[in-house]
Amino acid sequence: MDPRRTRTWAEIDLRALHHNLAVVRNHAPNADVLAVVKANAYGHGLTKVCQSLASSVAYFGVAAISEASIIRNALEGMPSPSILIMGETLAEELPKAISRGWHLSVSSITQCQVVIKAAEALGHQANIHLVADTGMGRMGALPADFKALCQHAQAQPVLNVRGLSTHLSSADEDESYTQQQLKEFDQLLNEALAVWSGEDKPLVHVLNSAGIFRKGQTEQRTLVRPGLMLYGCSPEKPFQSTLKPVMTVKSRIRLIRELPTGSGISYGHSYITTSPMLVATIGIGYGDGFSRALAHRATTVLIQGQHCSLLGRVTMDQIMVDVTHLQEQATVGDEVVILGSQGGKTIDLRELATKARTIPWEVLTEISGRVCRIHLD
Repeated sequence: MDPRRTRTWAEIDLRALHHNLAVVRNHAPNADVLAVVKANAYGHGLTKVCQSLASSVAYFGVAAISEASIIRNALEGMPSPSILIMGETLAEELPKAISRGWHLSVSSITQCQVVIKAAEALGHQANIHLVADTGMGRMGALPADFKALCQHAQAQPVLNVRGLSTHLSSADEDESYTQQQLKEFDQLLNEALAVWSGEDKPLVHVLNSAGIFRKGQTEQRTLVRPGLMLYGCSPEKPFQSTLKPVMTVKSRIRLIRELPTGSGISYGHSYITTSPMLVATIGIGYGDGFSRALAHRATTVLIQGQHCSLLGRVTMDQIMVDVTHLQEQATVGDEVVILGSQGGKTIDLRELATKARTIPWEVLTEISGRVCRIHLD
């Protein structure tokens, strides 16, 4: 699509996506990769991202049955990695998931029984991954119950235990607690595998993006789960230089006006001009995912390679910025970079998240559906 035909768009660099996948493999060269593509591939466009990665990863990780369905339709006639539903699956969703071979996350013997009932009714084996709660507090069996869960699941003919996993809660924040989680899971893993029957061992997956950078791979951790790093942002700044941002968000100047001294700008007149000012109206607002929290936080956009300051509050569909310093060179229709680089300068995802008092994950996933995604090979 020609970006000139849309008011605001996101350019998705699929070459950068594959570069970041190569970084994952450098840190875990002997592990399979589960690409986390939940939440519309972190806002990057689920269909196109999965089509691009289909022949390069072993798994796609999603949060919901609906996301798995989109991937299934997108990959018809293409190589199809396994799909792991990383959240809980309701009983009414199980027949669809089991019949299509999607992998389920299971946290308890009670949940096992629900899956067994659905699988037996279908006459179809269910693929499951058993989850241990080593401190995330979100899902999974408590450590005291994990061995029994493993033994119970493995004894069921209709269950195919494909993986054992846990989730690191603070890998980018608390080294000591992360080490504690890893140590506890390794102990649980050793206990489970010591009594494992059969030659086929389950995949073991623990490491998210921060864990991949910090911990790499051990012999027992045979699958890694990169999310944010695939899209070009490291959870921790020291590792950022190895990654390439995948998304650039752009808009255009819709209107330029010269406002006199004392003019109020946007709702509530929280900004009032102190001298004559050239003000550009840009076609992006909180309805597109540009957070209202960015107001009065020294937020800028890039126009003609220059930082231009946000003025006043963010509205649903538009923002206003100061272009006085461009000396009347700015014109209606000029490209505006909201996130990304222009003219050697950059609006950085992590810095934008900090200004919005949030995290990079939220900035990416809040970019709304009316922002057209343009995927570049």
